[in-house]
Amino acid sequence: MNNATTEPWRVGVLFSQTGHMSVIEETQLRGTLLAIDEINCAGGVNGRELMPIIYDPASDNTLFRLYAKKLMTEDDISSIFGCYTSSSRKVVLPIVERLNGLLWYPTLYEGFEYSPNVIYTGSAPNQNGLALCEYLVSNLGRRFYFIGSDYIYPRETNRIMRELLRGAEVIGESYVSLRAQRKDFLPIIRDIQRTRPDVIFSTVVGDSTVHLYQSYADAGFDPKTLPIASLTTTEAEIRAMGFDVGEGHITAASYFQNIDSASNASFVSRFKRRFGSDEPTNMCVEAAYFQVHFFARALAMTNSMETNQLRPVVLGSEFEAPQGKVAINASCSHADLWSCIGRANRAGQFDIVARSKAAVAADPYLTCSGRNAHFL
Repeated sequence: MNNATTEPWRVGVLFSQTGHMSVIEETQLRGTLLAIDEINCAGGVNGRELMPIIYDPASDNTLFRLYAKKLMTEDDISSIFGCYTSSSRKVVLPIVERLNGLLWYPTLYEGFEYSPNVIYTGSAPNQNGLALCEYLVSNLGRRFYFIGSDYIYPRETNRIMRELLRGAEVIGESYVSLRAQRKDFLPIIRDIQRTRPDVIFSTVVGDSTVHLYQSYADAGFDPKTLPIASLTTTEAEIRAMGFDVGEGHITAASYFQNIDSASNASFVSRFKRRFGSDEPTNMCVEAAYFQVHFFARALAMTNSMETNQLRPVVLGSEFEAPQGKVAINASCSHADLWSCIGRANRAGQFDIVARSKAAVAADPYLTCSGRNAHFL
């Protein structure tokens, strides 16, 4: 590689701008582009701009696979920022491993995975699911009803949740298509009315999230007494379903727009200035944003896009993210992230009801037993 060149650093970007997952993946694209804009406005990396090569996989795993291969073999790109669903990550993973690329994955996921060709910047189960379990059992009750989209993340997350819910009871478990419509939730809503759980735990994703919460509201349920608790429902889905529909429901996340800090206020302001005053940030935006800064800092040190040079510099590095100081854990390539519990309000934001005192070390294999990091 000619390090004296002034040609841009080319990076791949794979987030769906169309299809049933675009409600959340388009926000990840925005977080990525905001970070790239900031880096370029500051002079780029070693005097060279970052140039995103963007494809729209259209919520189709076949296209994720196709475009990942195209980026690496035809566009000569080694670092890719992309993927929301675990199923899309799973189809991209063999390509980046075979061609020794680096996938930057900014989405919470089910854990129990390690690849030297992935930097995982979304929450692992010990950083969100464990905290949510403790909060729900302590505050709402022990009878749970699981609803998920029918693919790997919900099924694996529900398996993990069953193990974490020690002494609690799962009285129902149902799955719907990733393209589920409102009518597809009606039998499940009737079963919930019959079984009367204390909490509905949702791992529904994409447009189907909107249909689930709207079906819940149509049935006359009250989130004060029977909330939907989720790891996947962000400010983006709340906006899409309607603030009145989302009010009162619960999410565990590493980041909410309502985090009260000067750095987050500045981040939110920059995001809204770039994409519109009514566009909310969310945990997926924030992870997509800060992982680009991790990449750029490592690139500045190595002056090389080669994975074998870039990755060792990324591992162990720290960044002051909007959620607070985060780090890439050198033992597992996952980010050490904060743990928060939020309850949606009428303004479409989350009131933070519990937050860890610091970033929680990533433990994607749940090797450490015991309680989550202490909340403030």
